[in-house]
Amino acid sequence: MSIPRLVGTVCVVPRAFARALLLFTTVGLTHGLAVAAGDTPAFPSPPASGNDTSSAAPASETTGNTHALPAVQVTGARSFAEKNQLPQTTESITAKQIGETINATDSSDALKYLPDVLVRKRYIGDTQAPMSTRTTGINASARSLIYADGVLLSTLINNNNQNGSPQWFMVSPGQIERVDVLYGPFAAQFPGNSYGAVTEITTRMPTKFEASVDVQGAIQHFGLYDTHESEPSQQYSATLGDKLGKLSWFVSASHLDSFSQPITIAEVAQSTTPAAANLPVVTGAIADRNRTGQPIQVIGASNFIHTIQDNASLKVAYDFTPTLSATYALGYWQNNQKARAQTYLQTANGTPFFGATSGSVNIGGFAYSASTIAGQFTANNVDQQHLMQSLTVDSHTQGPFDWQLIVSNFYYLQDLSGLSTGVYPTALAGGPGRTTDMGGTGWTTVDLKGTWRPQGIAGANIVSFGGHFDQFKLVSQTFNTTNWASQGEDGSLFSNSLGNTQTFALWAQDVWRIAPSLQATLGGRYEMWRAYNGFNFATGSNGVGVAVNQPSLSRNGFSPKASLRWDLTDIWSITGSFGKALRFPTVGELYQTVQTGTTFVQANPFLKPESVLSGELALERDVSDGRMRLSVFDEYVSNALISQTATVPGFPTPVSFTQNVGKTRETGVEIAGSQDNVLISGLTLSGNVTYVDARILEDDGFVSTTGSTAVGKQVPNVPTWRATLAVTYRPDSLWAFTLAGRYSSRMFSTVDNSDINPATFQGFQSYFVMDARVHLQLDKHWGAALGVDNLNNRKYFLFHPFPQRTFYAELRYDL
Repeated sequence: MSIPRLVGTVCVVPRAFARALLLFTTVGLTHGLAVAAGDTPAFPSPPASGNDTSSAAPASETTGNTHALPAVQVTGARSFAEKNQLPQTTESITAKQIGETINATDSSDALKYLPDVLVRKRYIGDTQAPMSTRTTGINASARSLIYADGVLLSTLINNNNQNGSPQWFMVSPGQIERVDVLYGPFAAQFPGNSYGAVTEITTRMPTKFEASVDVQGAIQHFGLYDTHESEPSQQYSATLGDKLGKLSWFVSASHLDSFSQPITIAEVAQSTTPAAANLPVVTGAIADRNRTGQPIQVIGASNFIHTIQDNASLKVAYDFTPTLSATYALGYWQNNQKARAQTYLQTANGTPFFGATSGSVNIGGFAYSASTIAGQFTANNVDQQHLMQSLTVDSHTQGPFDWQLIVSNFYYLQDLSGLSTGVYPTALAGGPGRTTDMGGTGWTTVDLKGTWRPQGIAGANIVSFGGHFDQFKLVSQTFNTTNWASQGEDGSLFSNSLGNTQTFALWAQDVWRIAPSLQATLGGRYEMWRAYNGFNFATGSNGVGVAVNQPSLSRNGFSPKASLRWDLTDIWSITGSFGKALRFPTVGELYQTVQTGTTFVQANPFLKPESVLSGELALERDVSDGRMRLSVFDEYVSNALISQTATVPGFPTPVSFTQNVGKTRETGVEIAGSQDNVLISGLTLSGNVTYVDARILEDDGFVSTTGSTAVGKQVPNVPTWRATLAVTYRPDSLWAFTLAGRYSSRMFSTVDNSDINPATFQGFQSYFVMDARVHLQLDKHWGAALGVDNLNNRKYFLFHPFPQRTFYAELRYDL
């Protein structure tokens, strides 16, 4: 493992933010070293640890200079990694912390301030919200895994930020007990998709009768170019549960009604053709430059999305014996979504202009095709219904042997999206267009795990092993239609993508306590993967359809894992970890068709799996009132699957499609931690700062149209710097005041880093945003909160225009 190259690097973290992080780091390390040396801590004793689930203690009583604190009962639950003896670096957050400190409208918001995690959530209710980590980007959804109670929420039918995004909406914030994020591919029980991170959402079950109602409202004030609007949202949630003897059950339901800012910007390339004298004059366009620096005219904004979503879930558990239980979970989600557009253009008489089917217009003295303008404005509708089911049976004797079985199925009951192809705004009422039907898409997983403790639960060896099966099915048919708004399939087939992948895996891991202060974790995973039933059909611009039956393929591979932890003292430890991961291509990456003019040419269906060699060295201090961690990590990815321009046989012009990039390397260092009672009682600081040098080392497949190269360039969608800092003050058991900041340096989205202008649509800017939340627990029943995200109203692009200042209000009642 190599040390990151930091010499000569300039940190561009905002000055105030850097000062706060420096104070946090200095105070935390000073306190830790004092404790390690046996000195009296400089901080007062905490009323309760920020890392557990206990309630905050009452304010201390003071007599002179003596502080007498009441006794505190700590009931904090262990993390998912601790329960399962996993070696990864882990960061966690509990339901109590989420409720007090985060303006959360869905389960993905729980990760907002955790180290090196970014969920690309563009608006409240966004269904395309992939997760990125310290070495993976927001266009690589299949490089991380998201589970809820061991049930897969990651959509491994693709590796993108669209139909490969996780199914976050299947779990509402009211269901969450805790969230754990495990970094790196160092646990044998997870597939190679874990090389970014594994997020495990643990949902709760009642121990007695309980009920809750939660009402949230939000409003965003958005201004960009000539768009100035307020976008509201409202959400209603309820839970109900009980435990009756051996039977416990929990029901959750929520309803969301949300409006977004424009998700896309309508623009056309700057024309160089002078307008003829007889062309109609259109005004309102705004001159700008696109992400490669070329001049454009911004003519409007599109995809103002109105989404109405409903989520309902049922979880039933039964204890057959004190050591054997079964849990059945059922989740249903529906989404009805409509999108509209706005034009900045207007004719001489003030009529809004959205283009036409033919002719040209005069904009700023240059001629522009009216049909090209019309193509920038569309309407679209989405109608989705997804169903998730799982059955978990496990033993928990804590004796020599325990086992667990998890069977899950995720199915798209309905997934229709309609897109207009006629001229807007007439197209809003219907007319020609296309309908895409993904109904029937889904996946099934089976995991069987055993845990053997030959010397008992505190013995020197704890062996776990298991088998895994998964099958993913992609169905994506697009039809021409005479009425896109009805989402009917009354026309000819325009395109079709079908395919399956399947994986069998066997794994084993031994946690070996070599000595009281030395522990090794050794494991391995063998996987047998195949792709089959691949089929593509596409219609060219000449109206001719081309069908391709894709060949089947299979790959096998072994991934060793090793980790060694040395407890230096009671609170200091150092852990070195190494792991290999194989990330097999998804159906969407394999079976895609590339259009070159009127010809469709099949891209390489024999994509190789990504082969990852990852290492981490972590120094950690862990005490009851805080944690501090310094990690150095290094990662080589061979045959990285990245979309780039390359040539296809028989066609001279390079096109963009997914290819194997020879080798990338991501090397970095991270400082992360949290500390209670910093300087004053009740003040908690948590935060992190990460530097990553992510470079492309080999890329023989890239073909540049401008003479550029990909070798030595920054890996797409991985920022060099990322940081968060959150400050929460709890003066007593009723109030919690939180102020948080999030920072990221700019990113590139092309392998040759040719997107030189980030401050525009499709660019990726640096940003620093601040959030605030005030939470009041009036009594054991009533709670309320006011909050704001992007308090400083930073206007920035992460390909899309991102939310500006948004205000939140919440009222909750717990029975």
